[in-house]
Amino acid sequence: MGQAYRVAILGATGAVGAELIYLLEERNFPISSLKLLASERSAGQTLTFKGETLAVEAVSESALQGLDLVLASAGGTVSQTWAPQAVAAGAVVIDNSSAFRMDPQVPLVVPEVNPDAINTHSGIIANPNCTTILMNVVVWPLHQLRPVQRLIAATYQSASGAGARAMAEVKLQAQAILQGEPPPTEIFPYPLAFNLFPHNSALNSQGYCQEEMKMVQETRKIFNAPELRLSVTCVRVPVLRAHSEAINLEFSQPFLVEEAKSILQKAPGVKVVEDWQANYFPMPIDASGIDEVLVGRIRQDLSHPCGLELWLSGDQIRKGAALNAVQIAELLVDRNLLRSTMAVTTSSIL
Repeated sequence: MGQAYRVAILGATGAVGAELIYLLEERNFPISSLKLLASERSAGQTLTFKGETLAVEAVSESALQGLDLVLASAGGTVSQTWAPQAVAAGAVVIDNSSAFRMDPQVPLVVPEVNPDAINTHSGIIANPNCTTILMNVVVWPLHQLRPVQRLIAATYQSASGAGARAMAEVKLQAQAILQGEPPPTEIFPYPLAFNLFPHNSALNSQGYCQEEMKMVQETRKIFNAPELRLSVTCVRVPVLRAHSEAINLEFSQPFLVEEAKSILQKAPGVKVVEDWQANYFPMPIDASGIDEVLVGRIRQDLSHPCGLELWLSGDQIRKGAALNAVQIAELLVDRNLLRSTMAVTTSSIL
């Protein structure tokens, strides 16, 4: 029997936390013990793992002792506070927040793209933004054959990207609107049901929001292509789960549609979905709950002889967050990198 690990999920009561629990069981990750951590507010709740009822504990310094792996999905502020403490206590942290993604000392990993980046970890490995992961899984196999010169993306992001409470709010908004009542807007700044709006993260001086800049900066880091030209527009749409993206790729020479389709049909983590006769292509409803990123409508860009157009849908909670983190953890186990013999200090990962 192989080695088993002491694992904790930080943010266990959230949408991604629930998916992490589900995936660890579904993929039979080698666990000797599982600890569920969250805020004081959520402490005492119970969740089930492999038929066993587990109580949620409030995160604390003592709760982080004696762990091999922490899967963190509780927001950047929480990660900045507790991830270094978990590392100092001997654990490896796979962090789903934006806290460490652009730290040059922290690997930012999509296993289908840059798995070897984990070899240099110093205790923390960052999970990219959900839209970045979905886009990178599809674009990378094409980029390997012919480097992308310019990438233009527009995202169609579901409520799930803002968490379980946001998904519940959209349902309440739809009910209220259908009953002729004002829709509640506690999570989102505007009604999302029967509506859409540009992503509501903070804008920079150039008019790009944080979500858009995450996709730009993270893709450059993951692809190791700091000069890659990207421009992104992120939009929140009234879909419960799974994001979609329209991608325009410019290459230095023509990229035949059939060649691109053939590459994507063989690419790990990708499923080509195209029925041109029926006008049937990737949809969030089909992408929800599955591992693969669905891609279709692969076509020549009419405005540029070296351009391709793609359309994709992928489960934000699954591949866009929880699954990517579990796949990183599986890589660590396979490469015997989970329990590092390196001397890791808190200051070395800040």
